[in-house]
Amino acid sequence: MKKNILLAPGPTPIPETVRQALAEPIIHHRTPQYRAIFAGVSERIKKVFLTQNPVYTLTGSGTSAMEAALVNFHSAGDEVLVIESGKFAERFTEIAKAFGLKAHVLAVTWGEAVDPEKVREFLKAHPAVRSVCVQLCETSTAVLHDIKALGAVTAATEALLIVDGISGLGADRLETDAWGVDLVIAGSQKALMLPPGLAFLSVSEKAKKRLAQANLPRFYLDLRFYEKSMKDQDTPFTPAIGLVIGLAKALDLIETEGVLNVFKRCEQLGEYTRAQFKALGLEIFSKAPSATVSAALMPKGIDGEKVTNVMRDEKGVTMAGGQGALKGKIVRVAHMGAIRKPDIDEGLRILAETLREMEVKVG
Repeated sequence: MKKNILLAPGPTPIPETVRQALAEPIIHHRTPQYRAIFAGVSERIKKVFLTQNPVYTLTGSGTSAMEAALVNFHSAGDEVLVIESGKFAERFTEIAKAFGLKAHVLAVTWGEAVDPEKVREFLKAHPAVRSVCVQLCETSTAVLHDIKALGAVTAATEALLIVDGISGLGADRLETDAWGVDLVIAGSQKALMLPPGLAFLSVSEKAKKRLAQANLPRFYLDLRFYEKSMKDQDTPFTPAIGLVIGLAKALDLIETEGVLNVFKRCEQLGEYTRAQFKALGLEIFSKAPSATVSAALMPKGIDGEKVTNVMRDEKGVTMAGGQGALKGKIVRVAHMGAIRKPDIDEGLRILAETLREMEVKVG
């Protein structure tokens, strides 16, 4: 049987105990049994966010929580600042424009992290900005932003700090409350070790004050419905029952290891991965490396898209290529969730083998 090593930054491998939970017969969601499970994970997941504030669970991809973070806390015509440093940051801009918000873009060179001082200067020059949107880890470039410093900047203003932690949460260190982050977005298929289908959004007290004032159109993602249902340990609409049950098992694994130890493990695996890239003669793309994913530039004349396709289709190892302007230029390797050193070792061995084959063909 062909190997199946998953090293892309989502979806990530699912541990055996989680897979077993996902295979259990389904139960009804409007029951005391399910509500007890949902109440438990709603409280326990706060430890991963490092927050005391509520974390809302949505049935949808991470993008649904990105949309919820904008439509629930803004009104038509509000100004928002989007820090664009890669492909996923652009999604904030697209969502903002779709709902009639005025999106200012602070463009950052791909591969680099934003300078918090530039954000401070922008907010000083544009005091009407209501929110600052940024990624924890910009997955397309493997860049880690300094969220702690950005939190200090927005704390001195009326602007909310909205952090897309869809990939980074549970891998890159993020102290939601201590760093003054108002809204944190996450997805189930990354460091939380589940299939896609759940999205999460933590909401600070500063953000909550905006909830009643916002007038953008919303229904399925209206957090007022979720707030009301949460009091009954429930959701307003049909939940992804199996994924919530699987989440309980995934949180067991995270709690057993300890969330701070998880951060440390992912950081060490990231350092190891980048050292192995360099040993292969590859240049690291990110100037601000992440504990979630690492990116390496492909040798001159080598198409990174072909490299990842051959590895996946012929050799059973899935890595990610580049997106947008980086398509064909980089390869990305994740080191979060259930990914361990032997997985990375085998993946990099196959990468080296494939590059040798490609270089021979190019030569």
